Amino acid sequence: MNYKDYYKILGVPQTATTEEIKRAYRKLAVKYHPDKTRGDKAANEKFLEINDAHQVLSDPEKRKKYDQFGADFKQYEESGAQPGGFDWSKYAASGGARKQGVNPEEFESMFASGDDIDLFELLFGRRGGRKQGRSAVFKGDDLNADTTVTLEEAYHGAVRLILLDGQKIKVTIPPGIANDQVLRIPEKGMDGINGGPKGDLYLTVKIAPHPEFHRKGNDLNRKLPVELYTAVLSGKALVKTLKGAVKVDIPKETPNHKVLRLRGLGMPVAGKKNVFGDLFVTVEIQLPDHLTEQETDLFRRLAALRK
Repeated sequence: MNYKDYYKILGVPQTATTEEIKRAYRKLAVKYHPDKTRGDKAANEKFLEINDAHQVLSDPEKRKKYDQFGADFKQYEESGAQPGGFDWSKYAASGGARKQGVNPEEFESMFASGDDIDLFELLFGRRGGRKQGRSAVFKGDDLNADTTVTLEEAYHGAVRLILLDGQKIKVTIPPGIANDQVLRIPEKGMDGINGGPKGDLYLTVKIAPHPEFHRKGNDLNRKLPVELYTAVLSGKALVKTLKGAVKVDIPKETPNHKVLRLRGLGMPVAGKKNVFGDLFVTVEIQLPDHLTEQETDLFRRLAALRK
């Protein structure tokens, strides 16, 4: 059997993260994909190697086993049976048919029994010979992307055109979407292998900070400037909401920083029609400025009365 350095095939160091491995695979898969290299046998061979490497290194469990036994595979290939080691000719499967993979508890007993064992199958769960493996059908790799929307777009819903790997993907952002929520767009990932289904696109939606509103779950918070006279005597104040401007009753002698709750004027609840969170407005009393002498005198008289 031929030992292959999967890290070298993907062009990544052995310390590469899963995300770095995925990025390297995507780049190479696009370059050597059969649709772009029709009739180029060398490119097709390269594509199969890339896919094999990705199948192992992108799976944490398979990668762990590969890192543990990979060097031994190369040693056995170059030097044959070693004293106290494995004799690959003894354990080679015959006729292209291979035994079913076993669990870890059977590992030692099967080698002791002298049964024919394909160690790659044992470690990775692979079946069949090289030719059969090439004809196997694989789902395409999933892709990840992100996009940013305004709070208004998150309220009303929006449409985004995502340009990814040369394709334009139209994505509908539903009303009420949360920050960092991930949308799954089926079959918008990489092409499948040997006629397999395409992978999926996972789109992370980020909501840009808003200068006036602060979101908490489905509720919204904002500040409401109120004139001193209105706060003292009562009246109405105009409040901007994501649904439009509304007038709010300000009770008599409303204190500064009083919080008023406006029901149903928050964010829409995702997946629920005509269900909304609430809007909480914090009163910020605005003191008058540029007072005339007459106004100042009236404040003096009021202060005297309060004493």
